[in-house]
Amino acid sequence: MKKFGITPLRSENFPEWYQQVIKEADLAENSDVRGCMVIKPWGYAIWENMQRILDDMFKKTGHQNAYFPLFIPLKYLESEAAHIEGFAKECAVVTHTRLQADNQGKLIPASPLEEPLIVRPTSETIVGESFSRWIHSYRDLPILINQWANVVRWEMRTRLFLRTSEFLWQEGHTAHETSTEAEAEAEKMLECYREFAENNMAIPVLCGEKTEMERFPGAVKTLCIEAMMQDRKSLQAGTSHFLGQNFSKASNIQFVGRNGEYQYAWTSSWGVSTRLIGGLIMTHSDDDGLILPPRLTPQHIVVLPVIHHEKDENAIWEYCVQIRTQIEKIYYSDCSIKVHIDGRDLNGGAKKWEWIKKGVPLILEIGPRDREKHTVSVLRRYSMEKYTLPIEEFIQSLSQELIQIQSGMLERARAFREQSTQQITSEEEFDKFFETQGGYAVTFFAGDRTIEKNMKEKFNVTVRCILSNETGEKVENCIFTGRPTQQKVVWAKSY
Repeated sequence: MKKFGITPLRSENFPEWYQQVIKEADLAENSDVRGCMVIKPWGYAIWENMQRILDDMFKKTGHQNAYFPLFIPLKYLESEAAHIEGFAKECAVVTHTRLQADNQGKLIPASPLEEPLIVRPTSETIVGESFSRWIHSYRDLPILINQWANVVRWEMRTRLFLRTSEFLWQEGHTAHETSTEAEAEAEKMLECYREFAENNMAIPVLCGEKTEMERFPGAVKTLCIEAMMQDRKSLQAGTSHFLGQNFSKASNIQFVGRNGEYQYAWTSSWGVSTRLIGGLIMTHSDDDGLILPPRLTPQHIVVLPVIHHEKDENAIWEYCVQIRTQIEKIYYSDCSIKVHIDGRDLNGGAKKWEWIKKGVPLILEIGPRDREKHTVSVLRRYSMEKYTLPIEEFIQSLSQELIQIQSGMLERARAFREQSTQQITSEEEFDKFFETQGGYAVTFFAGDRTIEKNMKEKFNVTVRCILSNETGEKVENCIFTGRPTQQKVVWAKSY
């Protein structure tokens, strides 16, 4: 029987397989604080690459980075009723300013605050307070701000990267003169997320609008990208919200318009988080461990010197260094190709398996025979194919090899999604689909909130999005109510 790097296999226990991939790739671990995680260097390096690419994309669209406080006065959240109702059960609350020792020497909270502070679950309200001071005239608009930060939302059931009490993210906040501009901003940033997911993460996504039931608290419209994982569940990978004037009225963001009269600004917000790393794992990884797309990997190539005799050590090491020097002169995806030589005094098989589990795109093994023949032995992690090439030929083909790996991962994920998507034309067909295989069920749906609740209770499925590219003049009957509708939606179980 074939031996795999991860136990259990995906087909045996997908949730536990996911946890083991994280452990074996050394990405993260649970901390002593329930629901919080320690992101280890390999995992954080992936996040840094995501940050770098996204940050460049945001700045190219005119956004600037800023930072807002971790603590939010309770009154700020109370000013937006729908917002506080949506987040109330998840808020962490600070009630005291210091600790003091009691008679037994135990530390207890002291000096109660006059007003509790909320550890930010999201920053719309505190950003709005700043915007209300910055904006006076239509000439001050638009304001396009992004911040990289952490947020806290108490979670009952946590899972590394996918759902933790504290997580890292970026959150964009913008203010505009007109409704049209703010809504266009939300749509533009959703397209930015789609481009990032498909071009860099190699994850195909569906774009669309959330139903009222799934909408961000306080938003007029929530747009999203949804990605299918290998267990056929959907992952909400990013959201972009048109907030209308709801938050500007709550925070009193007013300006003098072109007609000389005061009016409220129109705002948007949008964000992605370290949840993307969870999506990366569940989309691409296999039963041998993590598989990373070349555009996000911390190292493109790992070189493993194969030394059988001490007399060969210096010569093989020098050959490995020469290869690294040649490769690092090559550019891929706007940066030089990153190469790591693993010279640790460990068993060669153990080292190789470690890098397989970490998902490095290409692993090179170089021994005395390779040095003599000027060749290199290659393992392509994405397909687990092995081949040997003259070193000159390998170097010449390297950029194209990485491009093919990146595109191959996207196409493999897209093919899986297509195989797991079904057009549903009746309620009976809908029931059968989720009683058997599951995946993406595409239906015409007239938007009945009661039906959404019933389907969630019955199958634990929700409307993941209203397909933005499927609405139009075509009218069909809703499969549940029979009412005519143009609205086409995707149903699925989700994370």
